[in-house]
Amino acid sequence: MLKKSMLDLHRVDVEQYKAVEKIPVAVVLDDVRSEMNVGSVLRTADAFVINQVVMCGITGKPPSHEIHKTALGAEDSVVWSYHASALEAVEQLREQGYTICSIEQVHGSVSLEQFTIEPGKKYALVFGNEVKGVSQAVVDASDCCIEIPQHGTKHSLNIACSAAIVMWHFFNALKR
Repeated sequence: MLKKSMLDLHRVDVEQYKAVEKIPVAVVLDDVRSEMNVGSVLRTADAFVINQVVMCGITGKPPSHEIHKTALGAEDSVVWSYHASALEAVEQLREQGYTICSIEQVHGSVSLEQFTIEPGKKYALVFGNEVKGVSQAVVDASDCCIEIPQHGTKHSLNIACSAAIVMWHFFNALKR
């Protein structure tokens, strides 16, 4: 087998990407401390045509050399914004018609594969700090909590991995 070239992949440039229809999903980063994780989330958001990424609290934001190392330019293609507080961000997204879904291990969470994604609805997916997770105030303000099923010895995944799994799941359901 021969690896595909950039021409074979039919990629669009940044300006063309901005005109591509996005899925109605916003990603909210609640105090994500690693700028490399932020860059990875931006790159994944580009791949799965997420409509926006909202960085909150201590989460780094472009321009940043560390973010660029993993985003590889996605910080220029993906619409992003910054809010001092994740709670403020989710309240604003709710006013815009988003269903707020924290990706967190809580009593009463819904397993990702059991969560029903409804076409025509807008979703805000909240991912939390690498150690503390999504803040309790944001969990309390969420419409639901979604949990990624895991069966190993560790109780969590890296935020960039979690975000990729969940964004793909929503992309797969909404782009059919």
